[in-house]
Amino acid sequence: MATSEVIEAHRAALDRLRQVRDDALAHARLARELAAERREIIRALVAAGLSQSDIARELGVTRQAIQRMVAR
Repeated sequence: MATSEVIEAHRAALDRLRQVRDDALAHARLARELAAERREIIRALVAAGLSQSDIARELGVTRQAIQRMVAR
């Protein structure tokens, strides 16, 4: 079977693979945007006087995690 025939036999799977790749890239971009927004909100809360410990408690994470988010 020639290469083009093999590719054609798997066309649906290859098309789905491209779609999954495109979706993953879109989700990665969205995740970066949301992470940046989360950092901005945390910084604003800290600037407004909320402690890192209070924010961590509300989010269910450690204070150190908040500290890392603010440091980025």
